[in-house]
Amino acid sequence: MKIIEYEEKYLNDVRNLLTELEEYIVSIDDDHLDQVHPEYYEKMALLDLEEVKKKNGKCFLAIDNNKVIGLIMGIIIEFDEYDYLDYKCPKEGEITELIVTSKIRSHGVGQALMNNMEEFFKEKKCEYVLVDVFAYNKNAINFYEKKGYHPRMYTDIKKL
Repeated sequence: MKIIEYEEKYLNDVRNLLTELEEYIVSIDDDHLDQVHPEYYEKMALLDLEEVKKKNGKCFLAIDNNKVIGLIMGIIIEFDEYDYLDYKCPKEGEITELIVTSKIRSHGVGQALMNNMEEFFKEKKCEYVLVDVFAYNKNAINFYEKKGYHPRMYTDIKKL
């Protein structure tokens, strides 16, 4: 396995991984709010990659036998002149996507992708890394906690 920066020739592999993740999220969503829209496959990867580009981020791919088996996307959060009012305003990295195909999880692929992204954030002088994790995704929560991440905010929901 090797980790590389995103190359356009792997766009369909990225689409497949994002779709696999969203289908998984739908399957564990106890609130039944998530969906895989008919346009998800075609549009989501392009939207994510555009955000990475606009926000000075990176997309790393885990490649095995010329096939993408995992990916991570991260962006740089820049604060504006008003953020200092209630925050110390450090430069932050944010992981927006982390997916390892279900066929190969628990084999160190996610760790390798995280290490690459964290190293990128360090090079960019980020002081913190943020990641939003779907509350029902216990496997992801456990993964991040083993990497030293912890909750800082909670979002509560109530059906009306």
